[in-house]
Amino acid sequence: MEDRGEQRFAADPTVGNWERATLEKLVFATVQERRAARRWGIFFKLSFLLVAILALLTYYDSTFGLGGDENLGRHTALIEINGEIEAEGSGAADTVIPSLNKAFADAGSAAVVLRIDSPGGSPVQAGIIVDEIQRLKRGYPDKPLYVVVDEMCASGGYYIASAADRIYVNKASIVGSVGVLMDSFGFVGTMDKLGVERRLLTAGENKGFLDPFSPQSDKHKAHAQAMLNEIHQQFIAVVRAGRGKRLKETPETFSGLYWTGAKAVEMGLADGFGTVDTVARDIVKAEDIVDYTAHEGLPERVLKKFGAAVGESAIKAVAKGAVPQVR
Repeated sequence: MEDRGEQRFAADPTVGNWERATLEKLVFATVQERRAARRWGIFFKLSFLLVAILALLTYYDSTFGLGGDENLGRHTALIEINGEIEAEGSGAADTVIPSLNKAFADAGSAAVVLRIDSPGGSPVQAGIIVDEIQRLKRGYPDKPLYVVVDEMCASGGYYIASAADRIYVNKASIVGSVGVLMDSFGFVGTMDKLGVERRLLTAGENKGFLDPFSPQSDKHKAHAQAMLNEIHQQFIAVVRAGRGKRLKETPETFSGLYWTGAKAVEMGLADGFGTVDTVARDIVKAEDIVDYTAHEGLPERVLKKFGAAVGESAIKAVAKGAVPQVR
């Protein structure tokens, strides 16, 4: 009987398969675990290497960047503002002001040239930069500040430029737009058509000021207009103080219109034609140009490439219309 049973089990192909299957699973799981551990090990090593490289680059920028003890000789200091005047970027006060201080404080800089290519932006940021320019001009009376306009110097860009000793443009540059705006959207009619009800609760009768999903009241519109008019007068005062008798003021000068560089020279909004090179060579008499612009370093570019600033930029794009803009 035993011999027959053994023969029956031996003939059955399923006998012993579970041990083999279990063993294969254990071996496969071990191999997978080792592969995963190896991949994680490579990931952590690469991450550590990336962090080390970024740390070294940051240290290099801070240690060997412009503004050290090296003697640069007599030169023209250059600072660039590109894009909108806002709380971040090359037009931010926190970016421009340290560069201005370094440029004015350097004993080798014969003059400071601010190259602007901007459609405008925040009157707050522009005003802070203008205040600092005026302070530095009082502290360094023998060191002139010139502005060179590239494509455009409008609104907030011109707000800053008007504080310069002289403004140089290209004949086709866009200059002016001395005005203030506050833009937004109203979705009340669309909501009515879609049957959407707006539920806005506030503590304070004016807390829903300029809410795009609520009807615009005459009171809120009048308040917003008064605020824009006040900022506009601040802008006008800066331009008049900066340009002085050179400004050939007309009813259109502060209307928000902009003109070509050639027309701007005729109107006294600019002083002449020139580039950074011609100003350094012919006006400052110091052909060597040293860039004091606070350029974005590689670490910041790498982080932004991974999308760290995408969400913030989207939020700012939506919310920016709710505040006054000189553009």
